[in-house]
Amino acid sequence: MDTSAYLKAHIRTVPDWPAPGVQFRDITPLLQDPKVFRVLIDSFVHRYMDASLKPTVVAGLDARGFIIGSVVAYELGLGFVPIRKKGKLPFTTVEETYELEYGSATVELHTDAVKPGDRVLLIDDLIATGGTMMAGKKLLEKLGATVTEGAAIVDLPELGGSQRLRDSGLALFTLVDFAGH
Repeated sequence: MDTSAYLKAHIRTVPDWPAPGVQFRDITPLLQDPKVFRVLIDSFVHRYMDASLKPTVVAGLDARGFIIGSVVAYELGLGFVPIRKKGKLPFTTVEETYELEYGSATVELHTDAVKPGDRVLLIDDLIATGGTMMAGKKLLEKLGATVTEGAAIVDLPELGGSQRLRDSGLALFTLVDFAGH
């Protein structure tokens, strides 16, 4: 089975959302069908079971990275760390602000979420401009962890995010590429 084609066939494209000209890649159908969801999760789990790639903790980016990351962490027998939008975490945090197409956003992480030397797998649903994943990487590194790989279901290579992340030294693993955005 061609896993990438199988998963891609279950991603819904919503034209002109949230703005005219945008082709939104909706992963909701991947989550709704138990067989498809299993194939999705297993694609990540089997990769990170390998001793050379296995992290010590999984971090997920708000909010769809929580869905995938927490299940992958559970299947690997690891802890899960949420990287949240500013103002959502109740304890002491570190924060990182990053630029969006129009404006900026800030993500936060509890100061005790990872330890120096932790090997972190950073997961999100999609890589567009790469800003969110780069901010997550910087937060984890502020606390002394090493992000061993960034992972996502979808890469939108024409938006340049995956190249930007690779240029920063972050190894990436994605399951599906979509031309255009």
